[in-house]
Amino acid sequence: MTSTQTLFSSSVNLARVLSPALPAKSSLPYIGSLFSGPRVAAPRRIETSRLKLHRNICAMDKAQNARKPPALPLPPLSSTKVKIALCQLSVTKDKERNIAHARAAIEAAADKGAQLVVLPEIWNGPYSNESFPVYAEDIDAGGSASPSTSMLSEVARSKGITIVGGSISERSGDHLYNTCCVFGKDGELKAKHRKIHLFDIDIPGKISFKESKTLTAGNSPTVVETDVGRIGIGICYDIRFQELAMLYAARGAHLICYPGAFNMTTGPLHWELLQRARAVDNQLYVATCSPARDISAGYIAWGHSTLVGPFGEILATMEHEEATIIADIDYSQIEQRRMNLPLEKQRRGDLYQLVDFDRLNLESH
Repeated sequence: MTSTQTLFSSSVNLARVLSPALPAKSSLPYIGSLFSGPRVAAPRRIETSRLKLHRNICAMDKAQNARKPPALPLPPLSSTKVKIALCQLSVTKDKERNIAHARAAIEAAADKGAQLVVLPEIWNGPYSNESFPVYAEDIDAGGSASPSTSMLSEVARSKGITIVGGSISERSGDHLYNTCCVFGKDGELKAKHRKIHLFDIDIPGKISFKESKTLTAGNSPTVVETDVGRIGIGICYDIRFQELAMLYAARGAHLICYPGAFNMTTGPLHWELLQRARAVDNQLYVATCSPARDISAGYIAWGHSTLVGPFGEILATMEHEEATIIADIDYSQIEQRRMNLPLEKQRRGDLYQLVDFDRLNLESH
C-alpha cells in the first residue's frame, strides 16, 4: 500500500467512526475515486457534517434541559376548533340573583353555540375581604352547601358544555380560598384551582388591598383535560407570574383561562399587556373574564374580558359593561406559530431551567 493509500484509508476509518452510516471497507475503491488529486480533503467534509449534526443534537439536548421534566407535547384533539364564550357579568350583593343571572348568561351562550363558557372572578358576591367569609361555600360538600357550583354542574350537564366557573370564595375547614371550578359536559367536577398568588398590593394614593387578610393561597398548579382542549387555570393575580404560564405550556396546555378582576389603576396599564405577554411567550391561547364595572362598588373592576391568540393577537374583547362575547379558537394555529418561531427548540437549558416540582415528584413515585 502506498503512503497516499495509507493516509486515505486512515481518514476514511476516522470518518466512519464519526459517521457509522459510511460505506463498509469493501467500498473503499469506489470512495477512493472521489479522492484523486486535491480531493483527498473529502473525509474532512464528512467529519464537518458529522460535527454539525453533533452540534444540532447538543442544541436539542439544551432545549429539552430548559424544562425539567422535558416539556410535554400538545395532546391530540378530535377537533381543533372550539367556540368559547366569555360572560362579563354584573355582580350585586344578592347572591341568589347572582347565581340565577350567571345561569341565564351561560345558557344563552350555550344556545348560541358556545362549547366552553368562562365566568369572572368572584361572580357570586362582592369582591371584598368583608364579603369573602359571608359568601363562601363548601365546594367539596356540594348540594345546598355550595349552590353556586351546584348550578354550574347542572348547566354543564344539561347543555353539554364545559364551564370554567370563574371563581368564588371557598370554605374548607378553617381556611378560605379564592377557587375556580371546572365542570365537564357531563356535569362532573374535573378540577379545582385555588388562587396561588394572593393579591396583596399597595399603590399609595391609588389602591391598597390584601387578600391575605382573609384568604389562604393555594399550593397546586392546575391543568385539566377537557373535551375542548387541555386547559391551564389561573386566577387574576396569577397572571403576573410568567413561571406559572410557562409551566402550563410545558404541560402541554392549549389554553390558559384567567378569571380576573383587575382594578381601575392596574387595569388600563397591565390587563391587556399581561394577557398578550402570557400568550406570545408561551405560544398558546389566553382567555380572561372580568366582572362588569360597577362604579358604586367598593372595588371597581376594569372589565375588558379578552381572548388572545398564540401570536399575541387580540381575537375578541369588550369594554367594561355587562356583555358576553363568543369567539372561535383554532388550536391548529398553535402548531403553526411554533413552526414560525421554534422557541421550544431554541431554549438554552445550559443557561436556565424551569423545574416543575409536581411532575418531578409524581414521576419519582
